[in-house]
Amino acid sequence: MAERIARPRIADVAREAGVSKSAVSFAFNQPERLRPETAQRIRDVAARLGYRPHPVARMLSAGQTATLGIVTPQPLDRAFANPFFALFTQGVARVAEEAGFALQFISPLEGSLDRALGRATVDGIVVIGVGDRHSEIDALRRTSLPVVVVDAPPWLDRGAVAVDDEGGAREAARHLVALGHQQVLIVSMEPPSLGSEVRESVMARRLRGYLSELAAAASDGASQPWTVVAPASFEGGEAAFLTAWQDGMRPTGVLAMSDVAAIGVIRAARSVGLAVPRDLSVVGFDDLPFTAFTDPPLTTVHQPVEVKGEEAARMLLEGIADAGSTPRRQVLETRLVIRGSTASAAPAALVGTPRQEVMAHA
Repeated sequence: MAERIARPRIADVAREAGVSKSAVSFAFNQPERLRPETAQRIRDVAARLGYRPHPVARMLSAGQTATLGIVTPQPLDRAFANPFFALFTQGVARVAEEAGFALQFISPLEGSLDRALGRATVDGIVVIGVGDRHSEIDALRRTSLPVVVVDAPPWLDRGAVAVDDEGGAREAARHLVALGHQQVLIVSMEPPSLGSEVRESVMARRLRGYLSELAAAASDGASQPWTVVAPASFEGGEAAFLTAWQDGMRPTGVLAMSDVAAIGVIRAARSVGLAVPRDLSVVGFDDLPFTAFTDPPLTTVHQPVEVKGEEAARMLLEGIADAGSTPRRQVLETRLVIRGSTASAAPAALVGTPRQEVMAHA
């Protein structure tokens, strides 16, 4: 039977280096309290013995976890199934790693965000897609940790990062109008599960942009748009279009509030015999990397998803380094990327049923 080798302890390093246990702790956590040559000698001895500070003990000693938290209102399996969240996380991770920080994901634990926050060991929190009206948001408001909110109504005392959702939506709608589309279906997103204030949610800003541009076109003879509310997912987009089609709506253009929903719309359109863009033009929102390679490539509103994550992480690190700094709000630009999923409206477009809002469930 192999002899079990005991893990080196801080006392072993102290004895070998001829210093106190406190000095060993300082060498790893507060080296400025020792002479440089002493700190280096202790670390050399530790390396030779195979000693590494226990992470929890080190955290308690330093008063810092060197970890950033990402709070999402969805269970993690659903969050990571969304390509947008994965891309956003890449941006946060890139900046965090450059600063020597790890990431911890925080989602509702047994249905409770408050319970999950109580178990989190982080120095600051990025909150994405969580509104300011849910009761559990009080737990985030009470925390003494720095917080940066993303894609949500900005809290008065917290930093915030967003994009020009309304401007991007205006540009998308203007593009369809310029192509002659008069029957337009909007595939809206369901409000976040933790309840953003409707007036200032991402959904509301994009819808405001679509409707304002389409309203101007309606005064020139175009019809008022239909609106279908569905989850921001491939299945949600597919169900949204099929619901509209079964209810007798015959759009020539679709404005989807996410790329994944737009791709679901294209799949559904083909299932009822429509060709994109000959019979139906489709516009997404996000410009996720794979949209340039769909069939056809997707026309979409570009938002800098990775940059959004990077800026949120930088803002959070600023708050960690200087707790007294004034929170700031950053709004990033959007732009329309025109690809193969949009074309001029067919001259003999069918007119659908009177406009209404319906719900689609994937």
